Amino acid sequence: MLKINNIKKSYNKKKILNNISLTVNEGEIALFLGSSGVGKSTLLRILNNLETIDNGTFYLDGKLLDLNQVNKTHTVGMVFQHFNLFDHLTVEQNIMLPLEKILKKSAPDAHKITEQLLTRYGLLDKKNKYALQLSGGQKQRLAIARTLAMEPKIICLDEPTSALDPVLTSFVANNIQQLATDGYIVLVATHDTDLIKKLNCTIYLMREGSIIETAQSQALQNNPEQFPYIKSFIAGHE
Repeated sequence: MLKINNIKKSYNKKKILNNISLTVNEGEIALFLGSSGVGKSTLLRILNNLETIDNGTFYLDGKLLDLNQVNKTHTVGMVFQHFNLFDHLTVEQNIMLPLEKILKKSAPDAHKITEQLLTRYGLLDKKNKYALQLSGGQKQRLAIARTLAMEPKIICLDEPTSALDPVLTSFVANNIQQLATDGYIVLVATHDTDLIKKLNCTIYLMREGSIIETAQSQALQNNPEQFPYIKSFIAGHE
């Protein structure tokens, strides 16, 4: 279980995150919804030790999560908006390299893990292609596979459908939902209202660094009138 307590972050006296608190259990998806600049991606970056924090704490399974150590322990994995793949390496090398260099896996073990992940994400027949030769959807799957190779407990996805056409959104949603089914703690930052309709998740609508409304996706679908701010955002009125 990930517990987020009173997270605060400011840039030049402008509040980016204002007392963000919530809990996400294993096998659950927390989806942070909002326009650009509301702080949703900043929260994920703080959790990945890519941004500093002004105030607040994270707890994982009841223990204080040391943000300075998450890159060493690989407790948190990040799938970036633009994937951050090694374009000059093959699909296979994109996964094998961190396994060998970071986790110190032997070449045979790294190869076995890589083959399993590529098979799972339907990329085994692309293993010898360079990452830059892949489609947007394939890059997304490779980025997820590479993140899973590091064996994180928490997986963050920043705008996972922003670089994809609408047809691929359902496939991405299925991949994200499967991560939750597999027991990961999943955090998603998005402004894509099509994506939220396809996930079983808890939606946190953000505005000016604060969570202004929370809804279970099924409850939202059954009774949107109960969640006026989220309903308005989906309708494009915000």
